[in-house]
Amino acid sequence: MDTGTPSLVPNLVLLALRTSRTWGRPRLARELHRYCETRGWASPGEPNLGKQIYRLETGRIRQPEPFYVRLLADFFEVSPAELFGPSDSTTASERSSTYRIRSHKFVPLYVGAEAVTKLRQRSPERAADDWLSCRRVDEVEMAGASAHCWPFGVIMFHLVEDLQPASIAEVAVWRRLTYDDDMRKAAAAAEAVGLGVLSDLYVLSAYWVEETPLAGGPQLDSALRLLCVPRVLVSRHETGTPEEKLARASVVEQALLRDGFDHSDINDFGVRAIATGFASWSGVVYAPRALEQCLAEHELVACELSVQATWAYTDYVRQVVEAGKDPDVPHEYGWRYLRGIRSRLTTERPQETSQHRAMREAIVGTSGLLRRLDQAIDTLRDCDRR
Repeated sequence: MDTGTPSLVPNLVLLALRTSRTWGRPRLARELHRYCETRGWASPGEPNLGKQIYRLETGRIRQPEPFYVRLLADFFEVSPAELFGPSDSTTASERSSTYRIRSHKFVPLYVGAEAVTKLRQRSPERAADDWLSCRRVDEVEMAGASAHCWPFGVIMFHLVEDLQPASIAEVAVWRRLTYDDDMRKAAAAAEAVGLGVLSDLYVLSAYWVEETPLAGGPQLDSALRLLCVPRVLVSRHETGTPEEKLARASVVEQALLRDGFDHSDINDFGVRAIATGFASWSGVVYAPRALEQCLAEHELVACELSVQATWAYTDYVRQVVEAGKDPDVPHEYGWRYLRGIRSRLTTERPQETSQHRAMREAIVGTSGLLRRLDQAIDTLRDCDRR
């Protein structure tokens, strides 16, 4: 008898999948039995399948045995995480001993619209997934990086590197040591083809986290937040060898993982059981759990390409204004053009998913780009009136 025990949490996802087909539990049990036969799997039999469906739907069992996880996930064509939530049952011996991370570094340079026009005439068109249109630039070469350009005067180097660090501290130190070298190489690559860099250089990182050595829960959440703002582990003015820096950063990391870590600069755009996503002024972190339901890696990259290209353009306008001068930009890329970019980066698309919108809002919001866009639009409008 179902006594309505308040601690039971019904599996509403499984229930909805069954009722959407207007099936009762006996019918679903029968269909699962047939599915096992077509796959050559040993079926538990319709009676046992029916009992298991009842137990799962009513919450008497939350995490079934691996056989039922695979059967139901394959049958309904959904991920196990979507059906039963994330599982922390992986043993320490089964987990990776290191993180497995794909690092995306974005190094934008403002070189002027005239310079980019010459490059674009020799470059194939490349649309950035319905974001701001850009082109691949093969003439500008930087080892390990691809180069892209935008008509308003920005070229950007995109470096993709696979990392297997044992800790977040290791990433933080590596990031700090490589950023200066990346900017130097980017400037040299632009100057090698006659491009003058007119803006301050910077690097923005996004991390796609494929595996971690942590079981999950609050400690993993803290580790990913640390990866989003790794500067808290390594001081900009810290001296010593890389090994000494790593040793100090590791001590700080262990303390923050033990006590829990959060930061006011971090914006959460993940979806429970599907992916963990964080954005901050320092960068972006995304750890997928259900690959079929989460954002794709190329969507994250496309968003950052457009946001950082626009950021570099507006930062050039800021630099010129602060030097007491009026920005000299082509009329077609003036305030009306920036107003259009602002709309594109802040307004929902008709077919945009909630995850895509959350990512866009988090990345744009933490970058400070909206304030810069407003200032640049006002500045260029004032210049038009003179």
